[in-house]
Amino acid sequence: MSKQSKAKRDKRKKQAPRRPFARLNAQQQIQNHAVLVNEEGQVVAAIGLQGNEWLLAIGGQTMGNADNPVPMLAMLKHLANVQEKEGRKVTLEYSAQLQQMIDDLADDEGKTADDYLAGLVAEFEGVEGEEAADVAEASEAAEQADAPAADADEQPKA
Repeated sequence: MSKQSKAKRDKRKKQAPRRPFARLNAQQQIQNHAVLVNEEGQVVAAIGLQGNEWLLAIGGQTMGNADNPVPMLAMLKHLANVQEKEGRKVTLEYSAQLQQMIDDLADDEGKTADDYLAGLVAEFEGVEGEEAADVAEASEAAEQADAPAADADEQPKA
């Protein structure tokens, strides 16, 4: 090896363009496909695509991921309906790609896209309704269990 080989190598390195470091866990950018915005213009919830994975973010926190974003969209639509019932104005906007996925799934079942999405939203409302009914039944059962005990206390003892 010559005495000047290190100097030549250092000169080549200095003249070479800088290359970015290849990160092993480099995160891909998230592309928003559905956004739920409140009346102040703040994003309440969003669905995004990162690589091949769909992510659900609520309040700035990633809450879950899935291969199919349509159930997540139904959940956002249900959330929008709940917010509107409480008197808050929210808007839900979603991408053409997401709309195409809904159209394809609706065609497979022989429904329109709106009917298909409304059916999924109704499932979320049904779950809430069932939970409320279960709570009501449990409270009624507790009241009925307490009622005979109260009657027993009122009877005179011999």
